[in-house]
Amino acid sequence: MHLKPPRAILFDLDGTLADTAPDLAGAINRMRASRGLAPSPFALLREAASTGARGLLSIAFGIAPGDADYSAMRNEFFDAYEAGLAIDSILFDGVPAMLAQLHAQDIRWGIVTNKIARFSAPFVEQIGLQQTACLISGDTMANSKPHPAPLFEAARQMDIAPEDCWYVGDDLRDIEAGRAAGMLTLAAAWGYGGHTDLASWGADHQVAQPSEILALIASR
Repeated sequence: MHLKPPRAILFDLDGTLADTAPDLAGAINRMRASRGLAPSPFALLREAASTGARGLLSIAFGIAPGDADYSAMRNEFFDAYEAGLAIDSILFDGVPAMLAQLHAQDIRWGIVTNKIARFSAPFVEQIGLQQTACLISGDTMANSKPHPAPLFEAARQMDIAPEDCWYVGDDLRDIEAGRAAGMLTLAAAWGYGGHTDLASWGADHQVAQPSEILALIASR
């Protein structure tokens, strides 16, 4: 299984293709500043970037879903983040060259993210990823990752069998979703999950930098 080159490679967005932590942290710290509070440490916020509003609000304000102020503060965070999606966010080193090489090899690439479409669609345009073959957001399907439904939908939109796709992500739920969809899975060690034990995730491969994805393709 998975002994041939992929026809398509699907990527998570935050922490895999793009370093979005600076703008996520910026939004949460603007909320703190408006309350006269000092910024939360960026290192802590970066580790929580893949968990979205839930994780960032927990670190910055110690609140969680179900708390009285959570919904209002989540909406405030959403508005703050929407106002500055791609101020300091960048594509990770090696990502543009890797995507260009995939195009040159006629391997399609797409994005499957848990970022809701309100943010993912404009962000993809602003950061320079508009050539994606598909964009499956966190609210595209009834279930988001780690459920495999978003990955199945991406394969359907590209008219490529799931087993002919690879999935690359920096979070355990990415690997769980990819495995459940029957795709070869790659754990991106450069992302936000790099501080954890990636070996325990059960990915087919770990990649330390985007160019290693190209090397894996060449080895098939």
